[in-house]
Formats: sequence, C-alpha cells, structure tokens
Amino acid sequence: MKICIYGAGAIGGYLATHLAQADGVQVSVVARGAHLAAIRANGLAVESPRGTLRARVQATDDPRTLGPQDYVVLALKSHQVADALGGVHALLGPHTAVLPPTTGIPYWYFHGLPGALRDRQIERLDPQGLQWRAMAPERVIGCVYWVASEVTAPGVIHHDGALSRFPVGEPDGTSSERVLRFADAMKAGGLDAPVVPDIRGWIWAKMISSLCWNPVATLTLGTLSEMNARPEVVAIVRAMMTEADALAQRLGVERTPIGIEQRIAAARNAGDHKMSMLQDLERGRPLELGVLFDSIEAMRELAQTPTPTIDTVYALLRLRAEKQSTQKAAEPTA
Repeated sequence: MKICIYGAGAIGGYLATHLAQADGVQVSVVARGAHLAAIRANGLAVESPRGTLRARVQATDDPRTLGPQDYVVLALKSHQVADALGGVHALLGPHTAVLPPTTGIPYWYFHGLPGALRDRQIERLDPQGLQWRAMAPERVIGCVYWVASEVTAPGVIHHDGALSRFPVGEPDGTSSERVLRFADAMKAGGLDAPVVPDIRGWIWAKMISSLCWNPVATLTLGTLSEMNARPEVVAIVRAMMTEADALAQRLGVERTPIGIEQRIAAARNAGDHKMSMLQDLERGRPLELGVLFDSIEAMRELAQTPTPTIDTVYALLRLRAEKQSTQKAAEPTA
C-alpha cells in the first residue's frame, strides 16, 4: 500500500511517522525547505510524554517523482490547497483515494447528500470549483484530524499526548473496502482511526472546536488550560458552539457525535497546548481564519440561522489578522 502525506507538518508529520510503523505500508511525504532537508537527513520524530517515535520515509518537494498512490492525505492548511492541486494530480491513479483537509466545511460536503442540497458546490469554499475538478468527490474519504501537535524543529513534531483521534468515513456512510484498508493501516501504525458512518457529523464537531477555541486563543494569547481556567472565557466558547451546533442541525446533522460539554472537557484535558492559530500568530505566519469564517458564512446563508457571538469574535479576529499582516509587511527584509 502506497500512502503519500502531502505536507509533513504538525499533522502530516505525525501521521507519516505512525503510518511508517505499519508493515506493508510505503509512506512518502511532500515537504519543503528546512523541514524537507531534516527529514531526508534524519527522518521524522514525534516526541510525546510516552517517548520518541522515529521513522525514515521517502521525502520530496516534487510529487512527480513519487508516482500514483493508493491514498493521498492532504495535511495542508486550507489556504495552501489550491497551489498544491497540480502536485496532487501527479499522485492520482485510476483508484487513488484522497483525504482532504477538514478544518472547515470541505468542498465535497454536499456530494451525494440526500435532499435539496445534494451535490451543491459552494463557490465561497471552492472558488471556480478547482478542488471539485482536481480531486473528484468520488475519490474522497473523509477524515477528521484530531491531534494536539506542533512542529518544534525541522523534522520534529511534539505531541501533547492528550488528544489523538482520526475518525474516517465514506461520504455515503458505507464501510467500503478502501476505507477499511486505510483504517487498518492507521491502526497498525498505532493510531486511533475508527470507521464512522456519520463522517459529516464528526467534521462539524472538529470544525466547531477549531472555530471556537482558535480565535479566542489568538485574541487572548492563552493556552487551552489558561482559557479553561476562566469561566467567562469558557462561556463565550460555549455560546459560539451552541450557535454552530444549531447550524449543523439545520443542515441535516441530527446531532454531532461529541457534545458541547465533551468538547470543552477535551480542551481542558489538553493542558498547555497552544491552538494552531496561536502558533501561527507567534511565528508570524498567515492565520487560517478564512476557511473557518467562510464555512460558517456559507452554511449560515444556506440555513438562514444567525450566529451573533461567532460574528462578534471573528470581527475582532479579522482586525488582529490585519494588524499581523501589516506588521509583517513592515518588517525589514534581510
């Protein structure tokens, strides 16, 4: 089995290191810069409270050298996907399955979904239908990447150890051979990857957590434990989650598989983990807020359901992002 992880950062590097432990799985990664050089020289390392897991994998910045894969996992930020589509195309064979990012509502969300929105394409989430055409929704397996990890040095991923789960599922809810094979490979690599019949519900659950904790962390500069120590902060997050859950229900999700209090408890148990958006802020990288806000805006328009608390928090976050961008542009170049 050939699996390519396109993007070997906090999530991709974590997955690649674990998948490389599975017998019969040939893992490759697409990376760049110092990260690529370190992986080539020393392999990947995942550091966690349980110890350090290491793996040697094929690494390249040119996907054309890898050939068609059985599975392609896009472990990229959502704003990076459009530029990667040409490289992804080089990895596709007739039966290649693709697992796109699910930070927000993915481009394929309405593919095959019963009801009035069946096969609806959302321009706001997939401008000009680029992803829909490049990665036909028939290729898609849904996967929720639920792990508290970050890159701490080139080739090195730190895992807080409290959260690591990767539910996978076919958009039509079936237990197909391809999704079962992928889940088996993940499990053989030591990962918790249950096959679920309601992958869209899981996508909402994960997206809502990111949608709520990320902006609040970025505005407060707080870790999960610091935010959870403030009842007034948790109350804002709970209000945002309540609004987002109402949207999901209006769009056919009877209930998300993880309730609001369970999501809050999971964040509380993640300790001093910094949300990915806060990590990006501290490193001067672009904030991945577009896909989250665009997802809620698009779904709110379809559901005709208001989200006042979410709108307020994201108004503040957009100003924070603009100031970050202005400060970055003003920095002298070497």
